[in-house]
Order: sequence, then structure tokens, then C-alpha cells
Amino acid sequence: MKKLKLKELECCLQQVDGFENPKLLLEQYPTRPHIAACMLYTIHNTFDDIENKIVADLGCGCGMLSVGSAMLGAGLCIGFDVDPDALEVFNRNSEEFELTNIDMVQCNVCSLSEKMVKTFDTIIMNPPFGTKHNKGMDVAFLKTAVQMARTAVYSLHKTSTREHIQKKADDWKVKMDVLAELRYDLPASYKFHKKKSVDIEVDFIRFSTEKKTNEGMT
Repeated sequence: MKKLKLKELECCLQQVDGFENPKLLLEQYPTRPHIAACMLYTIHNTFDDIENKIVADLGCGCGMLSVGSAMLGAGLCIGFDVDPDALEVFNRNSEEFELTNIDMVQCNVCSLSEKMVKTFDTIIMNPPFGTKHNKGMDVAFLKTAVQMARTAVYSLHKTSTREHIQKKADDWKVKMDVLAELRYDLPASYKFHKKKSVDIEVDFIRFSTEKKTNEGMT
């Protein structure tokens, strides 16, 4: 697998097609290529949690994080999403990049934990932030991810929820490290958006799940 530099990875991810008709109820916002590249580059180069690993992308949407993981040499990356329209774009993206170490599954992400306990080495995700009609969805995704990951979960969460997320990690006996504070450029995707884009403060977090059990995960 060719070693990609950060700029090369970002350049490749800029070619990934996004949502054609984003669904508000699913909080479908694209993961920007710059943020995705920085996340994946850190996961790959600092923690060695992608190359030759079994990776899952929860709420994968059109596959930005999955495609990037596959490019960085994941043994296999599987994207999970409930939306067939997004997965259709995901499939197109994987075919255009001619990636063979990538797959997708249509399902309700929060139903996965019981079936796939400790099935993946690494979970990478940009979950719904749990706003509007999806209150608590960020924690539901995270709980599922922690149960599925053998080594680590990498996730984005609103900085304003950090204390709440830390409390959950403590309850689950999972080590949480904030790797970076990012400015998430949220583009105007829906009719009610008045501004072209809004910056949201977001934490890029690593949750270590190595040698942990599911005891206490309520």
C-alpha cells in the first residue's frame, strides 16, 4: 500500500461524491475532506489503527471515512447506514476508486451491538450530533461503537457535549482522549438554513476499548 501524505489523502477525498438529497431527520451533513483526512491521517500514523485492520464506519453516509480508510490500507472497511440512497452513492464512490477492501451494510446502526460485540479492531465515525429530532443519538451511536470495537473508537462530538460524553465514557469504563478541537464547517444543506455555512466547535476523540468488557454499559 502506497504511503499517502496528508495533502494527497485530502486531494483524493475531495473527489468523493456527497449526499444528493440530504435527509434532515438523519442529520445528513457531509464530513469535509479536510477534516476526514486529518482524522484518518492521525488514526493511521499516530495510532496505527487502520492498516491491515478490520474497520467499521458507523453512519457511513456516502462513504467519505470508509473510502479514506480503504485508501490507507485497511484490511477491510465496512460502512453501516440506514439510508439506501446514501449507500447507493457510497457504492458508486468505492467503484470509482476501484477499492476492493471496502463493503457496506444497510441497517439501523444502533441494532448492531448485540450481534457484533468486539467484531472490529477500529470504529471510525462522524455520528449524528443528537440535535432536533435525534436527541441522544450521538450517545447511542457511541455506545454501539464501544461495544463493537476491540481496540479503539474514533468519533466527532460537539465540544459543548464534552462533559456529558466524558461521563458516559467513565460509566462504561472506557478511556477517553480528546485528540483535537476542530472547527466543523457545516454547509447550508437545507431550505431553513439562512447562512451559507456555520462553524461548529467539535472534538475529535479517541476511546480506548482494548481489554475492556461490556460490564456497566447502561
